[in-house]
Amino acid sequence: ILPFASVNQILLLLLVLTVCAILYNKVHNVPSSLKNETVDLESPEEMEEEIPIVICAAAGRMGAAIAAISSIYSNSEVNILFYVVGLKNSIPHIRKWIENSKLKEIKYKIVEFNPMVLKGKIRQDASRPELLQPLNFVRFYLPLLIQKHEKVIYLDDDVIVQGDIQELYETKLAPGHAAAFSDDCDLPSTHEMVRSVGMQNTYMGFLDYRKQAIRDLGISPSTCSFNPGVIVANMTEWKHQRITKQLEKWMQRNVEENLYSSTLGGGVATSPMLIVFYGKHSTINPMWHIRHLGWSPDTRYSEHFLQDAKLLHWNGRYKPWDYPSVHTDLWENWFIPDPSGKFKLTRPES
Repeated sequence: ILPFASVNQILLLLLVLTVCAILYNKVHNVPSSLKNETVDLESPEEMEEEIPIVICAAAGRMGAAIAAISSIYSNSEVNILFYVVGLKNSIPHIRKWIENSKLKEIKYKIVEFNPMVLKGKIRQDASRPELLQPLNFVRFYLPLLIQKHEKVIYLDDDVIVQGDIQELYETKLAPGHAAAFSDDCDLPSTHEMVRSVGMQNTYMGFLDYRKQAIRDLGISPSTCSFNPGVIVANMTEWKHQRITKQLEKWMQRNVEENLYSSTLGGGVATSPMLIVFYGKHSTINPMWHIRHLGWSPDTRYSEHFLQDAKLLHWNGRYKPWDYPSVHTDLWENWFIPDPSGKFKLTRPES
């Protein structure tokens, strides 16, 4: 007869073995449907990247946003999610335009921008009132509008894209950089254009160096400026560095001290970015931002040069949907007429 203690030990051992057997079966006899779900979740095909592009649709110039979206969608092979940003009263118009044209196939989200976030942060400037439109400042608030993406492209509405947007999206940002821009001194062919129409391409053209706050920055006035009409942004770095707060700080200081509104560049949205991103931005391939097409109704680039360009930007007063303007044929290739008839091109014959 076994001692009582030995019986207890044997029973305990049997209990442990039974529990182990049950656990083994639970782990190894996973239902096949659950196994398949796990494989699908890790499948590269299911994880295909989506490129988020932010573009504004302002009342009175919605045809610009439509042409930009049309050019990107037509020339790119990748999955794109367009974030179309507008003010409350203009959103029904842009939605109707998209849904009643060939653009109904695109993947997009309409985002309403609340101009109240700008209250007390913009100094009125009668010389260029169009620069004070609320949507000019959407680029300051990218993390508030775009939640789930690590990397985002922001484009001004007065651009068209002639290359595959994935090339731009793959722009490498240096560690610690929240954004990449195009330097204004990057291409010899644009230097010619700059000289011919008297544009500014240095910080002197945007900031008022008579003001102590600007001199205290320690930035040489001859430093090459950059253009924030095309941005590749890293949202993690942007939030980590509190870029939006920094930009708002300089907007408020300008309201109080008039640091840049009345200077040559008229860069109400550009100037705070020049300050905040000084020495802390990566660069975009120059051919992905050929600009100044809207600075003069007479000065033109060579057709051969423009054919090689990946992105064209009509920054300046002379827009391709208005008259006069240059290289309008390149822009009109991508324009889709407004189904409602509200937006019309201005042409000499009209």
